Amino acid sequence: MLDRVLGGTPSPLRPVRVTSAVDEVSDRLLTAIAVGDFLPGERLPPERELTGLLRVSRPTVREAVARLQALGVIEIRRGRSGGAFVRDSWTASTAAAVRRTLLPRWEEFEQLFDLRGLVEGMVAATAARRRRPEDLEPMRAALAAHLSATTPREEQAADSAFHQGICAATRNPQIALLSRDLLTRISLGFPVEPWGKGERTHFHRAGADHTSLYEAIAAGEPERAEEIARRHFMISAEMIRDVLARVRAVDGS
Repeated sequence: MLDRVLGGTPSPLRPVRVTSAVDEVSDRLLTAIAVGDFLPGERLPPERELTGLLRVSRPTVREAVARLQALGVIEIRRGRSGGAFVRDSWTASTAAAVRRTLLPRWEEFEQLFDLRGLVEGMVAATAARRRRPEDLEPMRAALAAHLSATTPREEQAADSAFHQGICAATRNPQIALLSRDLLTRISLGFPVEPWGKGERTHFHRAGADHTSLYEAIAAGEPERAEEIARRHFMISAEMIRDVLARVRAVDGS
């Protein structure tokens, strides 16, 4: 699946070019951190996982991570619970990396935002039609965890669990794979929901959407669930647009 995401046409993310692999991996990681795929204090995926996601060698990943460390974006912690941890979401080098990663592919990103809204609307409607009583408990638990979250990382984890519960309620694993595929494509090759800087306005909006979406699915109202989900998934698109707007503000354009 990730081969199609990162290597196919018309995917907005071309395969990492061998001649500039370290540059591209560095840019992609910087951009992923800027849009909130990985939040301050969070550990990046381990080297082996990054190698598989980005389809590059371990030395390439190792050098790219070393660059981010030199820029002060991450810190390396040793020991059993060590790894590469995000220190800051934005540095002097971030704007250029975001520009190189997003601008050449922006038209296709907008197409993906539109497609994702349509697909996730279908996912929610299908869940509302097919959900069984036992499908609702994981959604309720994830909703409660999201509403009680006290940090962006907790919010992000609860959000993921909530939408996984909706996908499971469709009773079709292929629908879940399609949802994950689209998430990966808009998230720079990482199957993680963009979370911006953890703005509270986004959190409150997401919480209200989750509550309404759960109620529609529980009540078996597919049309209402579809409309809520289509609107809800524009939040991630808005976060990525906000990052690009910040870059353009730096450029003065």
